[in-house]
Amino acid sequence: MKAIPKILIAISLFIIFAVGCSKKESETLEMQITYAAIKTAFGDNINLNSLAEYAGQAKPIYIQKDNTGGNTISNAKATIGRVLFYDKNLSINNTISCASCHKQEFAFSDPEIVSSGVVGGLTQRHSMRLVNSRFAVERKFFWDERAASLEIQTTQPIQDHAELGFSGQNGRPGLSVLLTKLQALDYYNELFKFAYSDINVTEARIQECLAQFIRSIQSFDSKYDAGRALVANDNQNFPNFTQAENAGKNLFIAAPVFDANSSRIAGGLGCNACHNAPEFDIDPNSRNNGIIGQANGTNRDFTNTRAPSLRDLTRTDKRVNSPMMHTGVIVALRAAINHYNTINIGPAQNPNLDPRLAPNGIGQKLNLTEIEINAVVAFLETLAGTNVYTDKKWSDPFIK
Repeated sequence: MKAIPKILIAISLFIIFAVGCSKKESETLEMQITYAAIKTAFGDNINLNSLAEYAGQAKPIYIQKDNTGGNTISNAKATIGRVLFYDKNLSINNTISCASCHKQEFAFSDPEIVSSGVVGGLTQRHSMRLVNSRFAVERKFFWDERAASLEIQTTQPIQDHAELGFSGQNGRPGLSVLLTKLQALDYYNELFKFAYSDINVTEARIQECLAQFIRSIQSFDSKYDAGRALVANDNQNFPNFTQAENAGKNLFIAAPVFDANSSRIAGGLGCNACHNAPEFDIDPNSRNNGIIGQANGTNRDFTNTRAPSLRDLTRTDKRVNSPMMHTGVIVALRAAINHYNTINIGPAQNPNLDPRLAPNGIGQKLNLTEIEINAVVAFLETLAGTNVYTDKKWSDPFIK
């Protein structure tokens, strides 16, 4: 066999190298074209080649509750959820998004008593904080628990006539029009193609992605968490707490002892029975807490039984993030504690009153001292984190 001339070998190597380079350049160009709409809409806020970490976030070993169910968080789908959460295209007039009522700077709550919707619409209840929604036994959502899961809840405000407006009522379009609207946006084509391998926008996918994003919003960097990591359980004094903070924690956890007139004669406040540490979520068996009005001050409503986690009620500087309760009627921690101090309406007037607030069939009277109130306030303020307000992965991705 004759030897292959060196010139032919050189030419062959050059061709192989050139083809390889062309392939790489083609793949790079294809990637740039594929994500061009994302780049235009979000700039560097979203990079599908380097997604923000939603799925693998660390949590303390003492946090055991999780209502994720079968909708396991993925970085790709939670990224879509982030876009949906902040996208005003989800409203009929492109003015309102989920984030309009759940603001990151207020721990995903609203400082207003009721939130503004489309064309002058107002929410009937105060917007619930969304921090640590995942870490709860309770799977139902809305104050009155009318949604069986977070997934179901996510598209109900979109279809609410006063909120985002795709109600299909009084001449307004229904959800199918929104799906077509989103399908026409190039950045959703790219996002859904990346996460689902096709560009189809459906209600089920919107629910899946929004729920993943909301469940990813977590807060475990508080003074409470720093102390809880140092002890075996919540009943022990936390080494990093002040005397008042430990006293408040003990009052929060311990059950009260009542006399025949439902007046506390010993023990704590029993808050932990409904807002169980360390998640401080709401007990699914909780019933009405004694507040029966609507946010607008009218109507008697006994159906409100859910509550968000007590974490991040305040900031580390002790400012309250937003009004409390479904009515927004309470604006300070002392006032919240005083509400439970004396429950004036009993089961006869409120058939859904939680029995833990009505020992012996009469509204409880905790007879708290000023020292006790101050101690519980001090403890609740230890539940304030910092990262939730500034973490980019939960922020508005749209270029401003």
